[in-house]
Amino acid sequence: MSNLERYFSTDWASMTTQDWAGLIITVLVFLGMLITFYLALRPSKRKEMEEQKYKILNDD
Repeated sequence: MSNLERYFSTDWASMTTQDWAGLIITVLVFLGMLITFYLALRPSKRKEMEEQKYKILNDD
């Protein structure tokens, strides 16, 4: 095993409950962010996003 493989290897059997909870939460948050970015920035919403581009600069 190379140094790089040894550095990134994980001993799954020695992970504690807190390790598993942290791993699960991290993966769920990552997936949630991917889904949110996809829904907000998909090409079909481009026109709607362009209309609101300068909304904060308007004094309406």
